[in-house]
Amino acid sequence: MTQHVREVMTSTLVTVGTLTAVSEVAHRMREEDIGAVLVTEGDELRGLVTDRDLVVRVLAEGKDPGDTTAAEACSPDLVTVTPDDDVDHAIQLMREHSLRRLPVVEGTTAVGIVSLGDLAIELDPDSALGDVSAATPNR
Repeated sequence: MTQHVREVMTSTLVTVGTLTAVSEVAHRMREEDIGAVLVTEGDELRGLVTDRDLVVRVLAEGKDPGDTTAAEACSPDLVTVTPDDDVDHAIQLMREHSLRRLPVVEGTTAVGIVSLGDLAIELDPDSALGDVSAATPNR
Protein backbone atom coordinates (compact mmCIF):
# COMPACT_ATOMS: atom_id res chain seq x y z
CA MET A 1 0.00 0.00 0.00
CA THR A 2 1.27 3.46 -0.90
CA GLN A 3 2.30 5.70 1.95
CA HIS A 4 1.37 9.35 1.93
CA VAL A 5 3.46 12.27 3.10
CA ARG A 6 1.02 12.93 5.98
CA GLU A 7 2.07 9.57 7.49
CA VAL A 8 5.76 10.50 7.75
CA MET A 9 5.83 14.30 8.04
CA THR A 10 6.51 16.28 11.16
CA SER A 11 3.42 18.37 11.84
CA THR A 12 4.80 20.37 14.76
CA LEU A 13 6.18 23.38 12.92
CA VAL A 14 8.64 25.99 14.01
CA THR A 15 8.00 29.21 12.09
CA VAL A 16 9.37 32.72 12.12
CA GLY A 17 8.19 35.88 10.43
CA THR A 18 9.96 37.37 7.44
CA LEU A 19 11.36 40.23 9.54
CA THR A 20 12.75 38.02 12.32
CA ALA A 21 16.49 38.59 12.83
CA VAL A 22 18.59 35.56 11.93
CA SER A 23 20.17 35.71 15.38
CA GLU A 24 16.70 34.88 16.73
CA VAL A 25 16.28 32.18 14.06
CA ALA A 26 19.52 30.57 15.28
CA HIS A 27 18.31 30.71 18.89
CA ARG A 28 15.04 29.02 17.90
CA MET A 29 16.93 26.28 16.07
CA ARG A 30 19.06 25.65 19.16
CA GLU A 31 16.06 25.69 21.53
CA GLU A 32 14.02 23.35 19.34
CA ASP A 33 17.03 21.19 18.37
CA ILE A 34 16.27 21.51 14.66
CA GLY A 35 18.18 22.48 11.53
CA ALA A 36 15.49 24.45 9.69
CA VAL A 37 12.60 26.80 10.33
CA LEU A 38 9.81 27.86 8.02
CA VAL A 39 9.51 31.55 7.18
CA THR A 40 5.94 32.80 7.04
CA GLU A 41 4.06 36.01 6.44
CA GLY A 42 0.72 35.62 8.14
CA ASP A 43 -0.45 32.14 7.20
CA GLU A 44 1.50 32.12 3.93
CA LEU A 45 4.75 30.17 3.58
CA ARG A 46 7.49 32.44 2.23
CA GLY A 47 10.63 30.36 2.62
CA LEU A 48 12.79 27.99 4.59
CA VAL A 49 15.95 28.87 6.55
CA THR A 50 18.42 26.11 7.33
CA ASP A 51 21.45 26.14 9.58
CA ARG A 52 23.53 25.99 6.39
CA ASP A 53 21.75 29.10 5.05
CA LEU A 54 22.78 30.97 8.19
CA VAL A 55 26.41 30.07 7.62
CA VAL A 56 26.58 30.54 3.84
CA ARG A 57 24.23 33.49 3.32
CA VAL A 58 24.88 35.44 6.51
CA LEU A 59 28.10 34.60 8.34
CA ALA A 60 30.27 33.87 5.28
CA GLU A 61 29.05 37.10 3.69
CA GLY A 62 30.00 39.10 6.77
CA LYS A 63 26.42 40.17 7.47
CA ASP A 64 25.28 41.07 10.97
CA PRO A 65 22.97 38.31 12.28
CA GLY A 66 21.13 40.89 14.39
CA ASP A 67 20.37 43.07 11.37
CA THR A 68 19.76 40.39 8.73
CA THR A 69 16.19 39.13 8.42
CA ALA A 70 14.90 35.62 7.86
CA ALA A 71 13.58 36.80 4.48
CA GLU A 72 17.11 37.75 3.44
CA ALA A 73 18.58 34.42 4.53
CA CYS A 74 15.88 32.00 3.43
CA SER A 75 15.47 29.88 0.36
CA PRO A 76 12.43 31.52 -1.24
CA ASP A 77 12.01 29.24 -4.27
CA LEU A 78 10.61 26.26 -2.44
CA VAL A 79 9.85 22.82 -3.69
CA THR A 80 6.86 21.57 -1.72
CA VAL A 81 4.57 18.59 -1.40
CA THR A 82 1.04 18.14 -0.11
CA PRO A 83 -0.02 15.80 2.69
CA ASP A 84 -1.76 13.58 0.11
CA ASP A 85 1.28 13.19 -2.14
CA ASP A 86 2.90 9.77 -2.22
CA VAL A 87 6.11 9.38 -0.23
CA ASP A 88 7.74 8.16 -3.45
CA HIS A 89 6.95 11.54 -5.04
CA ALA A 90 8.58 13.34 -2.10
CA ILE A 91 11.68 11.15 -2.44
CA GLN A 92 11.82 11.83 -6.19
CA LEU A 93 11.67 15.61 -5.57
CA MET A 94 14.36 15.42 -2.91
CA ARG A 95 16.65 13.51 -5.29
CA GLU A 96 15.89 15.72 -8.28
CA HIS A 97 16.51 18.98 -6.39
CA SER A 98 19.17 17.71 -3.91
CA LEU A 99 17.01 18.60 -0.89
CA ARG A 100 17.11 17.37 2.68
CA ARG A 101 13.75 18.86 3.67
CA LEU A 102 10.44 19.51 1.96
CA PRO A 103 7.75 21.79 3.35
CA VAL A 104 4.30 20.22 3.27
CA VAL A 105 1.59 22.67 2.22
CA GLU A 106 -2.12 22.95 1.75
CA GLY A 107 -2.52 25.84 -0.67
CA THR A 108 0.05 28.39 0.56
CA THR A 109 -0.14 27.33 4.21
CA ALA A 110 2.53 25.11 5.73
CA VAL A 111 1.10 22.11 7.56
CA GLY A 112 4.25 20.04 8.00
CA ILE A 113 7.76 19.28 6.91
CA VAL A 114 9.30 16.02 5.77
CA SER A 115 13.03 15.39 6.05
CA LEU A 116 15.46 12.76 4.86
CA GLY A 117 15.66 11.64 8.48
CA ASP A 118 11.87 11.20 8.69
CA LEU A 119 11.94 9.06 5.56
CA ALA A 120 14.91 7.01 6.74
CA ILE A 121 13.29 6.27 10.10
CA GLU A 122 10.04 5.28 8.41
CA LEU A 123 11.32 3.39 5.38
CA ASP A 124 14.68 1.97 6.47
CA PRO A 125 15.09 2.26 10.26
CA ASP A 126 18.09 -0.10 10.30
CA SER A 127 20.10 1.99 7.84
CA ALA A 128 22.90 4.24 9.05
CA LEU A 129 20.79 7.33 8.31
CA GLY A 130 17.81 5.79 10.11
CA ASP A 131 19.98 5.04 13.15
CA VAL A 132 21.50 8.51 13.23
CA SER A 133 18.14 10.23 12.67
CA ALA A 134 16.46 8.28 15.47
CA ALA A 135 19.30 8.81 17.95
CA THR A 136 19.08 11.26 20.84
CA PRO A 137 20.91 14.48 19.93
CA ASN A 138 24.33 14.99 21.53
CA ARG A 139 24.68 18.63 22.32
